[in-house]
Amino acid sequence: MTQEVRAAGAVLWRVAGGETEVALVHRPRYDDWSLPKGKLDPGETIAEAAVREVREETGFTAVLGRYLTRSAYPVPSKNGAGTVPKTVDYFAAEAVSGKFTPNDEVDELRWLEPSAAEKALTRPEDVRVLRSFCELPVGLTTVLLVRHAKAGKRDEWSGDDDLRPLSEAGQRQAAALRRVLTLFGPSRVLSAPRLRCVQTVHGVAEDVGTEVRHEPLLSEEGYWPDPVLGVARLLALAGDGGTPVVCSQGGVIPDLVSALADRDGVEIPAARAGVVPSKKGSFWVLSFRRPTTKEGPLLMAADYHPSALPAPSPSHS
Repeated sequence: MTQEVRAAGAVLWRVAGGETEVALVHRPRYDDWSLPKGKLDPGETIAEAAVREVREETGFTAVLGRYLTRSAYPVPSKNGAGTVPKTVDYFAAEAVSGKFTPNDEVDELRWLEPSAAEKALTRPEDVRVLRSFCELPVGLTTVLLVRHAKAGKRDEWSGDDDLRPLSEAGQRQAAALRRVLTLFGPSRVLSAPRLRCVQTVHGVAEDVGTEVRHEPLLSEEGYWPDPVLGVARLLALAGDGGTPVVCSQGGVIPDLVSALADRDGVEIPAARAGVVPSKKGSFWVLSFRRPTTKEGPLLMAADYHPSALPAPSPSHS
């Protein structure tokens, strides 16, 4: 059986002198200029691998944003008999701290404006990734919209359904979400007032150093009497800035994401036959243009991550 090689990377960016710059790395082993990337470690998600590889190759700590694209190409197999497929999943990632130091993998780093970076890149695959990055502006506001983790079957719980807790599987999902959502730089944590929802993101709130705040309009019984109010509430959270984590329910998330996408003309490739997915323990990375004085936040991209556990790459817009 052919074993696929999985890797992840990022277009690492910063703003310097009012201009956007992206990081290119020179790898002496290949004598090429590349975007930072590398193979997944065992048990690692693509998001975790992207941040780790950026740190190892560039010395910079990165905060992830939207998912960009996947590159796929053959590479020589370990035994030298033919080739095996390799896939590399890329994110946009802002450099927030750090300093480059030459290392075994990378001997030089250059910060270049995107047009200059495109000319300097060695491989056409990297040029395609960079162009995907350039399709939208930098500095977008991220909202992390989370479906609560598994909580067992409703008909097997005799108590108040609002108090139905996470199952053991749900606790594992919540722990995985805690690791992965942190990579997107969350600033505050909100949740539908259900124990299973609050438990799903409680660890993230601990890491941020805050409490989980209840959002009744984003629970099923709070949303459906007037969905317009629920959509407006999410837009208000996006307009407040930072990177909010919002945990909601499967009866809300598909309609909420669809309403935002329809409102702002964003396609959702993750949808199948018109159905927007929302598995337990999954999350959406919603990228909004920051509000101006004339209008509120505008949805620019919606990326679906079906699991925070090691899984295939997200579908994205």
